[in-house]
Amino acid sequence: MPITDLKAHFAAGGTAVNGWCAIPSAVTAEIMGRAGFDMVTVDLQHGLIDYQMALTMCQVLQGLPAPVLARVPWNEPGIIMKCLDAGIAGLICPMINTADDARRLVEASRYAPLGGRSFGPTRANLVHGATYARTANATVVVLAMIETREALSNLDAILAVEGIDGVYVGPSDLGLSLGYEPTLEPTAPEVIEAIAQIAARTRAVGRIAGVHTGSPGMLRSMLGQGFHFASLLTDVRLFSNALSGSLALVRETESRTVGNY
Repeated sequence: MPITDLKAHFAAGGTAVNGWCAIPSAVTAEIMGRAGFDMVTVDLQHGLIDYQMALTMCQVLQGLPAPVLARVPWNEPGIIMKCLDAGIAGLICPMINTADDARRLVEASRYAPLGGRSFGPTRANLVHGATYARTANATVVVLAMIETREALSNLDAILAVEGIDGVYVGPSDLGLSLGYEPTLEPTAPEVIEAIAQIAARTRAVGRIAGVHTGSPGMLRSMLGQGFHFASLLTDVRLFSNALSGSLALVRETESRTVGNY
């Protein structure tokens, strides 16, 4: 069954596999949306996507049965509000290292009295209806990225900020901050333990825990550790892996064929 309400889905014990769009294309976004992911995120930070393309991709994706989130470039009110006004179901904000960072995120993403989001849901009203102003604070998912040593040490304080629905782990930056090579498939025990602790501590206070992963095996492992949702690579990596794998098979076949003459 398609997920229509992410918060209710996770509160009921559900999990989800998230597709990650970094390519600025409505076509590849539609392919991702039709592939069967439970939810899809459009990446305006490390992806190659600007706001106008993100809006176009959002329009395509919202015609498909999967909630659409956006990772904003930074904890900056202007882009946060524009993405929300475009009608996304939730947002992921990078580099939330302190409770003050989390409060600034809430201020930009929640309407009064909880926050200070300016009212102007130009497209959100079309997507979510005329009651959007009354329902947005309860329905929009706001996730703080935990990806540094500082954020890890402040995790409980970040989770305690009213208006923060949960966290999203960036393994590469977290590993880098802890002194290791950045990778989506960490092997350093300290990084692995930190990720496990984030899931456990987030679940313990009834918040949503998400994580980026570098392989199907890691994704299954993360869901098994208690994460509510996990992202499978990015469209760039999936496309590159499929190309290189298929081409390698072709070259291998060519080599065997030539060797038979």
